[in-house]
Amino acid sequence: FFFASSAVIAVMLRRAAPILSRTTSPFFQSAAQLKQPPTLDAPSVDFGRQHVCNGIGRLSEMVVTHAEGSWLYSDDGQEYLDWTTGIGVCNLGHCHPKIVKAAQEQMAKVMHAQVNISYHQPMLQLIQRMQKHLPSELDTFFFWNSGAEAVEAAVKLARQATGRPAVCVVQGSYHGRTIGTMSMTTSKTIYSAGFHPLMPAVFTIPFPYATQLHHTIKTSEKEMVEYCLQAFTDLLDQSVAPSDLSCVIVEGVLGEGGYIAAPESYLRGIQEICKKHGILFVIDDVQAGFGRAGKMFSFQRFEDLTPDVLIFAKGVANGLPLSGIVSRKELMDKQPPGSMGGTYAGNAVACAAALAVLDVFEEENVLENVAQRSVQLKSGLQDIAAKYDLPVEDIRATGLMVAIEFKGSVPKGTAGAVSKAALKRNLLVLPCSKFEVLRFIPALNISEQDMKVGLERIEGALAEVFGK
Repeated sequence: FFFASSAVIAVMLRRAAPILSRTTSPFFQSAAQLKQPPTLDAPSVDFGRQHVCNGIGRLSEMVVTHAEGSWLYSDDGQEYLDWTTGIGVCNLGHCHPKIVKAAQEQMAKVMHAQVNISYHQPMLQLIQRMQKHLPSELDTFFFWNSGAEAVEAAVKLARQATGRPAVCVVQGSYHGRTIGTMSMTTSKTIYSAGFHPLMPAVFTIPFPYATQLHHTIKTSEKEMVEYCLQAFTDLLDQSVAPSDLSCVIVEGVLGEGGYIAAPESYLRGIQEICKKHGILFVIDDVQAGFGRAGKMFSFQRFEDLTPDVLIFAKGVANGLPLSGIVSRKELMDKQPPGSMGGTYAGNAVACAAALAVLDVFEEENVLENVAQRSVQLKSGLQDIAAKYDLPVEDIRATGLMVAIEFKGSVPKGTAGAVSKAALKRNLLVLPCSKFEVLRFIPALNISEQDMKVGLERIEGALAEVFGK
């Protein structure tokens, strides 16, 4: 019996050995064990320079470790006031607790419910909630990941809905870095240089921006708009037949092009010409949407102005990759099943974060803060410009899309020099456009005190660059 029992035990131990050995794997470790991270040397900036794509332009060389609200923290212990918000992405500040909590909870339910396989609750709930912030005509959605993808989704819709190939954009616009969207980007050539041939059948009309039209800033808006609309009419007579033009895509506020808000008369004029010829009128609110321009969407600055298609991204999920388009069902239904989709399109965790974004807007009076801080920032910049008699052409604000444009007489690179001087003072700000423009993109819920700190730092940067 003893020998028989010993043999059985030996067999059982041999069979149990693989299971017992797995207790050393992370899956079988205790919570206390899992809290101990492996000891690794943190990669340095030098490592990044060696192994990160050289084609990425970068404001700084810092390595970010964590962030909270309007502040970023680097691996060398520095604190930076962030007036870039990931270029208008973290509209509600970094790591807003309500948004973090929503994403964490969703990750424990389902992280990836692929859109070509099934519906998922967060996406359907997000559609339901977003409809409350949109005109009733805009009732059908397609979600993707990035702004560039959403722009391409709008082009696909316009082509399929109209049966026409051509696309029209405005001078100074930025729509992305994919082959299609860089073909539509007219703010700078850096985005498309070396990548030709680009997408064909893309046409451009002027935008009522005085500097870009080589007028003085005092040129009347009415005169500029009339000139631009006439150029659109001429384009349809001379360059592309209306029967070949599927859509006109306009940023509600030029982002990379200089933070210039599209005038109401310009948008209505384009829309009227589009309606006359069956061309779709598309608003690109990738950067200006979700409260950035003072309203939930930039076109809502004007009553009864509704695009055929709205493009959104960036602030929709406050840091998680999510974008989309919304249009009329009659247009969206012209796309056959299978023509749209994407592996990560409308990710469940990103949609859950977007739902929390809408909660924060409704519960924390975000748009009211945008209005107050917009006045504080613009007036503060005006006071600084007057104090030092700076060569400023214009200081403009549409919500918290705020910019200083320097006079054409300043040296090339002046806006970039101010940005670098601000970085020395632990303030992150970005230049934009081919002209000397500095843009400010603070969090929409930034506090009055943090705005004051930022103004003090930008004052020091401006004084340094202009020798004051």
